[in-house]
Formats: sequence, C-alpha cells, structure tokens
Amino acid sequence: MDPADLEVIKQRFDEEVRKRFPNEAIQRVEVLQYGDTPEIEPGQLLARVVINVPEGEEERKRGFEEFHDQRREAFRELRRGLDQLPVSVVLQFVASGEPGEGEPQGPMIKFAARGLGGEAAGFTPVMARLGAADLETLDTLITAGIASSRAEAVRWALARIRERPAYEKLRARTREIEDLKAQF
Repeated sequence: MDPADLEVIKQRFDEEVRKRFPNEAIQRVEVLQYGDTPEIEPGQLLARVVINVPEGEEERKRGFEEFHDQRREAFRELRRGLDQLPVSVVLQFVASGEPGEGEPQGPMIKFAARGLGGEAAGFTPVMARLGAADLETLDTLITAGIASSRAEAVRWALARIRERPAYEKLRARTREIEDLKAQF
C-alpha cells in the first residue's frame, strides 16, 4: 500500500477510535499491514486498539471484559466504519500489559474483515500453526490471484491433493484399516 494512503487510513482510524472511546481507556492505536506481523494476509490491514487495563492476570481480563460490555455498540460502529474503506481491514482490540500464564496474547477481541465474517455453510474453522515457508506459499497463492485469503489458499491446496490418484488409493486403504479395526 502506498505510504501516503496508509497514513491517511491511520489518521482516520485514530480519529474514529478517539471519537467513540474515552481517551484515558486507549493506550495506543495502530494500523499494521502485510509484512508487519505474520497474522496479516496480503492485501489486508490490521487495525489494533490497545486498551488500558489494570495489572494482574485476573484484573486485566475483568477490566477488558468491562470495557467491552460497556461499549458494545461503539465496537460495532467502528467495525462498520472500517468496512467503508477500500481495503480489507481486521479490527483487533487487545489489553495492555504482559499476558498472563495461559494467555498467549492476553485478552483480545478480533472482528473479521469485510467479506470474511461468519463461516460459510459447510465450512469448519481449523486453526493451524504454519512456519515461514508455509505462510510464504499461501501468500504467493494470494498474490498470484489463485486465492483471496489464506483459508481459501489452504482449501485450494487440499483440493489439488484430492485430485491425485494416489489420494483415492490412500482413502481406500484407510477404509480397509477401519474395517479391520471394527472386527476386533
């Protein structure tokens, strides 16, 4: 994305956040793009709001939940505002401070980008941890126009595997093994 366009989006996002939420509650506002962090896909932005919360694992969680519960409509309005941008934007609210034990990122709310919200009928969400080479492969499929998201790129790759004759043989063998197990 052009740096000037990104700067305009950053300023607009900061203004929208400060308009909807009390300034003392907001530690910082960030707009990140592909390459800034692995969770961002090509052609996508991540709009992150870091919320000031008390220290301590339980206090952080409780403070974050209270912030969300008191401002649900403001969260929705901000998401709708981001949907007006000409680029796909994921909205993320995170708690300030260091995550506690068992909290990889701490309290967080993530709103999907326009067109990515909700699961389409027939799809099951799956979480996978991928290395740098695997992410690069998925991102190459997106950049080449073969897929529009990492999830779609994974579905495309799995469909290619199912097209191979060896896959059908593997499935047949798997069914044979299941039949043998059932006989025990």
